[in-house]
Amino acid sequence: MQIYKDMDIGTAKATEEERKMAPHHLIDFVSPDERYSVADFKKDAEKEIKNILEEGKTPILVGGTGLYINSLIYNIEFKEDKTDFNYRKELEQKDILELYNDAMKIDPDATKKISSNDKKRIIRILEIYHSTGKTKTELEINSRKELKYDYRIFILNMDRNILYDRINQRVDLMIENGLINEVENIVKKYKKFPTAMQGLGYKEVVSFLEGKITKDDMIEKIKQESRRYAKRQLTWFRTYKNAIWLDAIKQTKEENAKIILEEISERK
Repeated sequence: MQIYKDMDIGTAKATEEERKMAPHHLIDFVSPDERYSVADFKKDAEKEIKNILEEGKTPILVGGTGLYINSLIYNIEFKEDKTDFNYRKELEQKDILELYNDAMKIDPDATKKISSNDKKRIIRILEIYHSTGKTKTELEINSRKELKYDYRIFILNMDRNILYDRINQRVDLMIENGLINEVENIVKKYKKFPTAMQGLGYKEVVSFLEGKITKDDMIEKIKQESRRYAKRQLTWFRTYKNAIWLDAIKQTKEENAKIILEEISERK
């Protein structure tokens, strides 16, 4: 979501000061009224990785969106299928629970990885099966090509209670820093949002602005969905067999940096 312009607070985008500490890529270059897919990300990310390597430097992929990470580390080739808008309209009119149950029957592996409230991704699972006759999971496995790079995976982890407490604090800080005004300005500035307003934190604020939920309910929903997302991230990351887990609380930043540098040095 940090690819989008004008979406700073809700995406916890790196500040100008932080960006001066190290070059950041693929931030603030897509308009919120544009559609941006994992296939687009893979293409853009690989271009940046190639440029950084040619400069003799080491690119660091930072993020928590499992599918986007997998697209690179497993070199998954995504073929853009044509959207059946009539079928999508039919799905959008259905109850989300019904959609989720349908997706579970078709592709339980992919469905378990997303929230039962994530209507956009649930519909996507059904659309893929409708247009290709194969599940999203099958297509991803069959689309894996020869690896381009020798990736090293490091996962920052911490005690679940501390993590959830930090998530709650971060949401409060986002509200305090003007998340509601940010969303209001985006909605006024742009006419359509193919993917941008599906972002965690943004869709909840939109519901509040439309009078569907109260402000307190909005804040609690963002916290709840953020905690659920963090839990799904950890579940996803545990599938990376060769990953090195780093404790973000018990170990200092310096200690974790040393582990990373030693691992990279040994593998060269």
